[in-house]
Amino acid sequence: MMELPHRRQFLHLAAGAAALPIMPRNARAQAYPSRPVRIIVGFAAGSTNDIIAGLMGQWLSERLGQPFVIENRPGAGGNIGTEAVVRSPPDGYTLLQIASANAIAATLYDKLNFNFLRDIAPVAGTNRNPVVMVVNPSFPAKTVPEFIAYAKANPGKINMGSSGIGTGTHVSGELFKMMSGVNMTHVPYPSGGQLTDLVGGRVQVVFSPLPGTIEQVSAGKLRALAVTSTSRWGAMPDVPTLSERL
Repeated sequence: MMELPHRRQFLHLAAGAAALPIMPRNARAQAYPSRPVRIIVGFAAGSTNDIIAGLMGQWLSERLGQPFVIENRPGAGGNIGTEAVVRSPPDGYTLLQIASANAIAATLYDKLNFNFLRDIAPVAGTNRNPVVMVVNPSFPAKTVPEFIAYAKANPGKINMGSSGIGTGTHVSGELFKMMSGVNMTHVPYPSGGQLTDLVGGRVQVVFSPLPGTIEQVSAGKLRALAVTSTSRWGAMPDVPTLSERL
């Protein structure tokens, strides 16, 4: 989802957008944007949020005639990027590509330098995608039940990579641990290198948003065990849901 840094500014822009149909084309172009716009991504380049922001930025640039520049500010589960937007001028020229981590942070962190609900205003929902449980193809388990059996037979030997403490990838893994009764060691990657290390065999499992993993799965570099959606996902029809396996 893309966010603007101030509710009043959003309402002002929304009111302006409502008047666009009766305005001449030149007047529309001069209204907004009249200069480049930044889209802040609180996660590393190549992450799912970065990919989505890049696609949205290209579409907006073509549609509105101004560059929409992606700027990655990874770290602290997306909080570094969020704070950068909150501290920017509330003029609509600094947008935030948010993720589930932004909602999680409100309850996970005791002290933040911003109030997400107060300081960030929603503009549009851009996507919905499941989390996929992926392992290295050399991992002994080929199904979720086999993974659980292996984890219980080898306590302390499975490292679970994530994109940082409190992110959706972390919380998804913790929920899996609770539901399955397995013990895994959490390894957070603030720079977003968890999939690289999964391919390299340095961690054994990652719960990752599907867009960030589908290429590696298709290329055979990763094996998908399950998706977290309530039904199978069209992009991976042969991959079962977790509810089918737990």
